[in-house]
Amino acid sequence: MGFSFLCVNKREESFGKKAFRCAEKGAIVLLEVPFFSSLTTPTNKLMNHEQEMARYAYWCARGFFRSKPNPTKMAYTIAMPPPNITGILHMGHVLNNTVQDVLARRARMQGREVCWVPGFDHASIATEAKVIALLGQKGMSKEAVGREQFLAETWRWKEKYGNIIVSQLKRLGVSCDWERMRFTMEPALSSAVVKAFVDLYERGYIYRDKRIIHWDVARRTALSNEEVIYLEEVGKLYYIAYERVDGEGSVTVATSRPETLLGDAALCVHPHDDRYLALHGKKVYVPLIGRVIPIIVDEYVDKAFGTGCLKVTPAHDANDYALGRKHNLPMINIFTEDGKLNEVAGYAVGEDRFDARALVVEELERLGQLVRVTEYKHARGYSERSNTVVEPRISTQWFVRMKELARPAIDAVQQGIIAFYPEKYVNTYMAWMQDIRDWCISRQLWWGHRIPVYHLPNGAFVVATSIEEALVKARAQYPSLSLTKDDLTQDEDVLDTWFSSWLWPFAVFEGTTRPNNEDIAYYYPTQDLVTAPEIIFFWVARMIMAGYAFLGKPPFEHVYFTGIVRDKKRQKMSKSLGNSPDPIVLIEKYSADAVRAGVLFAAPAGNDLLFDEKLCVQGSRFVHKIKHALQLMQRWQRLPGTLDETQQAAVKWFTAHLHDVVGRVDALFAQFRLSQALVAIYKLIWDGFCAHYLEMIKPLDGKGIPDELYQQTCRFFEQLMRLLHPFMPFITEEVWQQLALRGDGDTIVLAPVPVVKPFDARVLSYAEHAFALMARVRQYKVRRSLGRKEGVRLVLPAKPDWLLMFESYLLKMTSVIIETRQVAGIDGYEVFMLGDTTFFLPKVLDHKELAAQLAHQQQFLAAINKKLEHPKFLANASAAVVARERKKKRDAEKRIALLEEQLAR
Repeated sequence: MGFSFLCVNKREESFGKKAFRCAEKGAIVLLEVPFFSSLTTPTNKLMNHEQEMARYAYWCARGFFRSKPNPTKMAYTIAMPPPNITGILHMGHVLNNTVQDVLARRARMQGREVCWVPGFDHASIATEAKVIALLGQKGMSKEAVGREQFLAETWRWKEKYGNIIVSQLKRLGVSCDWERMRFTMEPALSSAVVKAFVDLYERGYIYRDKRIIHWDVARRTALSNEEVIYLEEVGKLYYIAYERVDGEGSVTVATSRPETLLGDAALCVHPHDDRYLALHGKKVYVPLIGRVIPIIVDEYVDKAFGTGCLKVTPAHDANDYALGRKHNLPMINIFTEDGKLNEVAGYAVGEDRFDARALVVEELERLGQLVRVTEYKHARGYSERSNTVVEPRISTQWFVRMKELARPAIDAVQQGIIAFYPEKYVNTYMAWMQDIRDWCISRQLWWGHRIPVYHLPNGAFVVATSIEEALVKARAQYPSLSLTKDDLTQDEDVLDTWFSSWLWPFAVFEGTTRPNNEDIAYYYPTQDLVTAPEIIFFWVARMIMAGYAFLGKPPFEHVYFTGIVRDKKRQKMSKSLGNSPDPIVLIEKYSADAVRAGVLFAAPAGNDLLFDEKLCVQGSRFVHKIKHALQLMQRWQRLPGTLDETQQAAVKWFTAHLHDVVGRVDALFAQFRLSQALVAIYKLIWDGFCAHYLEMIKPLDGKGIPDELYQQTCRFFEQLMRLLHPFMPFITEEVWQQLALRGDGDTIVLAPVPVVKPFDARVLSYAEHAFALMARVRQYKVRRSLGRKEGVRLVLPAKPDWLLMFESYLLKMTSVIIETRQVAGIDGYEVFMLGDTTFFLPKVLDHKELAAQLAHQQQFLAAINKKLEHPKFLANASAAVVARERKKKRDAEKRIALLEEQLAR
């Protein structure tokens, strides 16, 4: 194997842990690595990951993935869903980015100007948690180092660890324009976030309010509704007696959170609940602390739940909060930010909320006020970020009004302006959008986009893109204050990470900060978004709203939802379960092509992917098959002369077969059925090209093949590599290079994708019959223990056209001798049909085998009859489809009659 020197831009010199010998020459780095460079000498060694990395470096150095606006071409744009800077490559990333790469590479081969923008997300909560943990290892805390130093530490962490996944994606072979790399907290994108906040505030969409929100006690920050995951659990209902102030007994209340009674502001009963009519307006003591609270009435109370008497804790339950505001009850906050009881609680102060629960229950039991405890199922909310139980909390936060923003986004999906694949997710999207709630966008963190709000000494605030602009606005509103910059204090909170992500499709082109620039005018809207259904609310819906809110256009045309990657036991792959393989290890073991193919073999759109490493083995074997086919061809001599009958039939058939599959692949891509498209190409290459075509044309007795046939075979092979390239870019490039058909440039990356040309469709059915006959004869010879070259006499009344076309091939492959004559009876023959033709072979089938064949044919006929008798099928199927099914019925009936006759004898 020779060595090739590849010119590589210095930005592309890092591709993982393996170090290459580099020699700098100005701005160029020369990598000396082995890869399949020989165009004549075949090698038995498959491409390994180092060779793939070298090929990838070559592509990047030549700028094949770079994009600039080109008015002579139609744009094709994808904005990569930005992975978190805390992340490493997992199987979900492999699936998502392989799908994107397939779409991008195919569009590039279709002559479109492809711009696939990569990037990564600052991930406020996750990244801050990583840095806090890092500081903890050094004996420091976030609060101790202060905001400025903490942010400096976070930026250092980001530079060290943040782009690990980017280098790993390169190992997968993704064809991004790496010169367009964006980060959600880089200056240009931060400006877009600030501008969006100010714009929405000035238009009345953003407001500040004190209300009950979801609180993450582990991260000490607010969460949006969508960041809470509800899990059904078996919990406990505690029945607690509240003593009446008038001394007339007690009132029993059922609650799942007994510790919150320390924040009770009232009890509530239904106004028409006969059990409690005499208690309206009465008062009770809160157990343990003796606070006097009223008994109020409200139709909100469910008379059937618990005792029908509800304890109202307005500061710690969203529904209680609404009741509290309606009845003007005090908001008694008993928890600290980290979920411990504060001084207001008056009991178990300083204890964690769950430890406090145990103490409260124990004391209630000692006092005789714990009536009973029962189990019940309920949904409990967990933080999507920290997996801790969410605590409802009254807090002043910033919100976005969503109802009006949602309207054009609803219309876009309803009217098909934006299409979802699979379509089933339209209903999921609509259900959320039509019942959308305001979005809590402020987070009590330091890492992130700081809210562009500036507070004044008098308690007022102004919203501005900078402190300079804020000072101008503040002086205009409050001229008597003689304000300076020192009088303005920026809001301490940062924005929800998704507030930057929802701008992603146009922010990457600076569409709002540099309106009408060349990039945004050419590349926006983008074409395809590839993402997971679990972020349809977090991200997909919000991006659609943002696209219309800021640019008046949808952000993309199509949304392709991938499924969740699961193991063969149907468990979601995760680090915690230890069931997720390391993709880099798989790539190094099998090659990137094999892993890409493996993950796509079982990845129908929107359905979960059941991943097994055996899929990568299958992908690796496919790479082997392609390489061996090339080596076989390279060993053949090329001789003068013309094609024989078998070779002519082979070329005519494979031409039709190739274009038939190209047409089907086009249709599958149009429906985003990429897994099925890959399987169709796989079968075309493995079965069609390797198993049949090469067998049909290969020389016998060591002779060569006509040069004309060799050239045609190379053209077929090259077309196959173009068709496969988006899925398996490395092996296809290497084969394409070795075939030396470079009329379309020096890389398959930019070679045109195969297009459908007219072909004789009859040849496909002809070949299908011929291959079926060949298989039948081979099975016959196995049963009779005949050698491969031993002749077999096959009798039929007359040769149909398909047999005339493939007769020489059948003779070559099976040594079958075909005799045409009428057969008086079936005694002594095995009789079968292909198409409309009856064939006779010397009988070797026993009664058991004939009975099995008859049962199979009868089952087949029953299925056909069921379909033909179904009103929906007859109403919806085309005339051609119905005719085809009726022909199947007639053929099955003929076969059954023949088999029954043989069994009768």
